[in-house]
Amino acid sequence: MIELTDTNAAAIAAQFVRGRMRAGSPAMGMVMTLIVVVAEEDAETSMAAAREASHEHPARVLGVILGDGRGAAEVNAQVVVGQGWAGETALIRLKGEVVKYPESVVLPLLLPDSPVVAWWPADHPADPATDPLGRLAGRRITDAAFVSRGKIKAMREQCEVYSPGNTDLAWTRITPWRALLAAALDQQPLAVQRVRVIAERISPSADLLLAWLHDRLRVPAERRNSKGPGITEVVMETGEGDISVSRADGKLAVFSSPGRPDRPVALKRRDLPELLAEELRWSDEDDVYAHTVKRLLTMDPA
Repeated sequence: MIELTDTNAAAIAAQFVRGRMRAGSPAMGMVMTLIVVVAEEDAETSMAAAREASHEHPARVLGVILGDGRGAAEVNAQVVVGQGWAGETALIRLKGEVVKYPESVVLPLLLPDSPVVAWWPADHPADPATDPLGRLAGRRITDAAFVSRGKIKAMREQCEVYSPGNTDLAWTRITPWRALLAAALDQQPLAVQRVRVIAERISPSADLLLAWLHDRLRVPAERRNSKGPGITEVVMETGEGDISVSRADGKLAVFSSPGRPDRPVALKRRDLPELLAEELRWSDEDDVYAHTVKRLLTMDPA
């Protein structure tokens, strides 16, 4: 790790080159730039998640900590090449006037001719697509489940300002649920009359899953609360009986359907690096998510 004090983008870029040369690898095969906009207290956890995700998606990871915007501009950075990263990284701390213009530091550090992804692990801007760093990215990842307050409100606000390229890890968390429920109807193409999602009261993922079911099936959708963890049950009512997935412990679910024996299904709640790695696989707009957030705005708040 190289510490750079009172530095600039050119010095950080030069250190990347020196690090690669010392490692004996002038070209590291990086496929994207990942901008992680994070608070100081969340930096260690978030950068560790980015490091694990980089094993699947070698990237230049630029962690950006926006400090106090008062006083003279100051840029400090920690630059790392190797040491568990499948690429290279800089954790950049901004203070003073430059906090208002973080893109002036980050823009020169983007890898040329490759995708740019911006990720806010906790609190995020009101409109990521118009944020100074969000404008640099083709994909913008938020996480309503980890905002400091108002998780459900934060999710709905992100739906209101949705732009192509936006997504939220609350949506990523329900990928296994959506796959399982879709497969259930493929196996037994019954007419669903009503759906019910039971989950923790403050679960943005549950709201998105309910909106997705309502949008796909066009039937009445009901949200009920449980003690969790997360989503605990989904029920699709049919004329022949209920199709249900029940997960009480956040690990193992029980899948039930009319006329068939119950069976256990692995449905473990996934860790942050796995969720981030899934989102980094996509570079295009998620049309299904786009339809879901529009549907969510037509539904009454939970």
